[in-house]
Amino acid sequence: ADIKYIADLVRPKLQRGTRRSHSLSVEQQVLIGLWFYASGTFYKVVGDNIGVDKSTVSDVVKAMSIALASLVNQFVSFPNDVQIAQTKHKFFTLGNMPNTIGVIDCTHVHIQAPHERDWEYINRKGRRSINIQLVGDADLIITNCVVKWPGSVHDARILRESALYRELQTNRPDGIILGDSAYPLLPWLITPFLAASTPAQARFNTAHCKTRCAIERLNGVLKRRFACLNYLRVEPQGPCNIILACIVLHNIATRRNVPLCDDVYDAPEPFEEPDQPLAFCQNEGLSGRIVRDAIVRHYF
Repeated sequence: ADIKYIADLVRPKLQRGTRRSHSLSVEQQVLIGLWFYASGTFYKVVGDNIGVDKSTVSDVVKAMSIALASLVNQFVSFPNDVQIAQTKHKFFTLGNMPNTIGVIDCTHVHIQAPHERDWEYINRKGRRSINIQLVGDADLIITNCVVKWPGSVHDARILRESALYRELQTNRPDGIILGDSAYPLLPWLITPFLAASTPAQARFNTAHCKTRCAIERLNGVLKRRFACLNYLRVEPQGPCNIILACIVLHNIATRRNVPLCDDVYDAPEPFEEPDQPLAFCQNEGLSGRIVRDAIVRHYF
């Protein structure tokens, strides 16, 4: 039923104009695409298992990824006014952090070395990657994503250049987003105290960590469900659509309660010490401290 649902979603873009003997049905194309996303193996291996040439697998993965990526706005959306109260309640249940409507983090998807501008893709660990920004909720649904920046770009810059940042700076949300210390402290983006100086601040940091862990679990589930995201053997133009396709499929699978495989478990990504945030407007940091101090004063 889940595969049929996906096939019906992409049918308008994948349906062939003719049904010659060599053309693949939409269902066959979906199975090829899902096999690649889930395994991350070589196109030839996928093709040999299904009985098609590796060039066919390449064409199908490209077409299906474009089709699914075009649906990102339909399946990835920030909680609306009706959903916000429930979102806050679920986050509070998770870690006792009040007024939380989302958690944010970046994760790297490793790629093969590109032929052009290779240095832009080298991250701080010396590997080529795409750095993707994700915002998630307590159910591990992705509510916002930015998929376009090379691995050398800092998390804080990706945020600052995003449509989400512009929107929330202009229209303050009814709640806060939690981020790690790689992000700036803003009125709507709350980071932990770098060094808690009071018991209340320490309790705040504990609640912040327990709540923000949802985004690390989300990243872990995403890469375990779609093993292709651990290393994409494609040029930088290709990975973005593949990543977006996996994001759409992740939300579909989560909402439809598709179980994880036995060898896929709900564990966070390995912890990494975040970079220090880039400089933002000083007034924003001051306003963010006022909001954070108020949360500590009233709840911790």
